[in-house]
Amino acid sequence: MNPNITKRNELLAQKVIKGLESRGMTGYYAADKEAALKQALALIPEGSTVTMGGGMSVHEIGLVKALVEGNYNFIDRDAVEDKRAAMLAAYDADFYLMSANAMTEDGILVNIDGNSNRVSALAQGPRKVIVIAGMNKVCDDVDGAMKRARNVAAPINAQRFGLNTPCAKTGSCMNCKSPDTICCQFLITRFSRHPGRIHVILVNDNLGF
Repeated sequence: MNPNITKRNELLAQKVIKGLESRGMTGYYAADKEAALKQALALIPEGSTVTMGGGMSVHEIGLVKALVEGNYNFIDRDAVEDKRAAMLAAYDADFYLMSANAMTEDGILVNIDGNSNRVSALAQGPRKVIVIAGMNKVCDDVDGAMKRARNVAAPINAQRFGLNTPCAKTGSCMNCKSPDTICCQFLITRFSRHPGRIHVILVNDNLGF
């Protein structure tokens, strides 16, 4: 990555981390995907029960592969027949892995969900949540984060899943009520009353959507 962009990301990440800390969450900065993977694994003791939502960023840093190949009880909802049981197991997991659709410079997380398993697990259930997010997810404020989630993340995910939504065709949010809409639940995480539960690893890379 361009050294100038890296320096900017380092400075911005420190601002985000301070914001997260003021909100009862813990932040980390990883200089690259390898550092992000190392940091994530340092947070997860061997033998832990781990599951996840549909975070592409978690795959991109190699964390899923490391968990599958390592000494962990990794529940992969995509690899089991009973997906509902796998999603319900997430609420009693030691660690839940996900990304964020967007976040603000002062540490607020913004997520949109279709099935709502991801946002509900972030809000309550798993003992700890690890959020893997590229610096491309950081926005100025909540309004900017919501716009990013609705006009960048949602259309791309709708296209990725082959859904019949207006945004899949136009590339931007149409505020639809389509049966296929993935904009069913909006979660703004502005504070955690459980210090040490939510960990956010900011990665000096463009990850996810």
